[in-house]
Amino acid sequence: MNIQTKWIIALFAVCCSLACESDDDTSESTEKEIIVSGTADFSTYVALGNSLAAGYTDGALFKAGQDHSLPNILSGQFALAGGGKFTQPITNDNIGGITLGGNIIGSPRLYFYSDPNPEPPNESGPRVLDAIPTTEVSTLVTGPFNNLGVPGAKSYHLLAEGYGNVSGVATGQANPYFARMASSSNASVLGDALVQNPTFFTLWIGNNDVLGYALSGGDDSDAITDITLFTQAYTGLVNGLTENGASGVLYSIPNITTIPHFTTVPYNPVPMDEATATQVNQGYANYNGGLIQVEGLGAISAEERVARTIVFKEGTNAVVIVDEDLTDLSAYGLPKYRQATKEDLLILPSSSFIGTAVDNDPTMINGVSVPLEDKWVLVASEQQNIADATMQFNAVIKGAVDQNDLAFVDAAGLLEEIDNGGITFDNFELQSNLVFGGAFSLDGVHPTARGYAYLANKTLEVINTKYGANLPLVKAVDYPLFYSEKLR
Repeated sequence: MNIQTKWIIALFAVCCSLACESDDDTSESTEKEIIVSGTADFSTYVALGNSLAAGYTDGALFKAGQDHSLPNILSGQFALAGGGKFTQPITNDNIGGITLGGNIIGSPRLYFYSDPNPEPPNESGPRVLDAIPTTEVSTLVTGPFNNLGVPGAKSYHLLAEGYGNVSGVATGQANPYFARMASSSNASVLGDALVQNPTFFTLWIGNNDVLGYALSGGDDSDAITDITLFTQAYTGLVNGLTENGASGVLYSIPNITTIPHFTTVPYNPVPMDEATATQVNQGYANYNGGLIQVEGLGAISAEERVARTIVFKEGTNAVVIVDEDLTDLSAYGLPKYRQATKEDLLILPSSSFIGTAVDNDPTMINGVSVPLEDKWVLVASEQQNIADATMQFNAVIKGAVDQNDLAFVDAAGLLEEIDNGGITFDNFELQSNLVFGGAFSLDGVHPTARGYAYLANKTLEVINTKYGANLPLVKAVDYPLFYSEKLR
């Protein structure tokens, strides 16, 4: 797959001069503004959440990404108004990835490879760093840690005792990232936060409660969290964090189907010449003929028959997918096949094998003669499931904001702005396209360092408004879009 790459950088310079003349040739001086916290108390700040709090980017957790994590950026500004020390469970290096008993359970980070050959096939694009992870789960780090962002965590995981038990990582009962930093084998994320008596907190959780379902193509191997469970978990988290009078910030959950992980791979990425198209159509002739027969029997409507009919032509073609929402025609020997449409979302990893041969058999081509399984595609009904759950979760979050009089960052609205043409951050544009959009890192899910900085500024703005602080904003130029291959 060729991804069109183009830097979109808005550059401008502002020059101004101020000339002042006076009889005594003196110049005016201005006092430096004193930074205040308003009614907030930043002396002990804790951040709870998932990978978005941890600083996960480019498909991994690594030192440079953690340095540019959203909470770490915030803590730097909080320090200007009385904020205390902010500690993070820093990984060993900038390789990324993680091991358990020496076995790799998390891959190294991605980097952008620029192919020096401009002629096709140009192989520029994201690549996995060729290195071995050195961060070992069982090599524990000592806290307490102010940044309790745990990659992979769902809402209810933050309340679960034993979620950081090393012995439970291999069976999926514990989280490797929390295991290396938990205060004990039966600790909970919330418990490790509360023992620090926080005076201020940020909580951004809930994305994974729908993201897991989306990443699996909605095949139900990772179900959306039940709304009752989410409500209980989220309410418990906020009640615990505010019990002793701490103030803080809550974040909404964006519409994840608009992020590059789900929008980069086109529905019709299969090029084909006329001869090949004719050959493939012959292979689907019996299937298409069977659809005509079952329509005549009244088993499906004419509309569904048309939607299921598979036809390839010269040029680019839609992939063939399995759609479990289609009428079950197994009694007639017909599978649930159709070609994708613009409404379908192919997940990013599918780009690595669409159009390739299965087991080197030239007649078995992924996405053509071998339909893509449900786990590689989000069909309309699955997208609707995500939208419905996200709306329900955000209603719970907004209710907690209002009930506890907390600050609120509408991350959903911010992502919508980025997706609808982009936003301006200082002299730069942030857009949602993969690689060169600037907002999302190479994994298509997590922000770049500059994206995290933008989110930090939006957080600082709501804190200033809600609590009467005057925390300064950070500068876009101080945060990179890419981490180089040689970063170690």
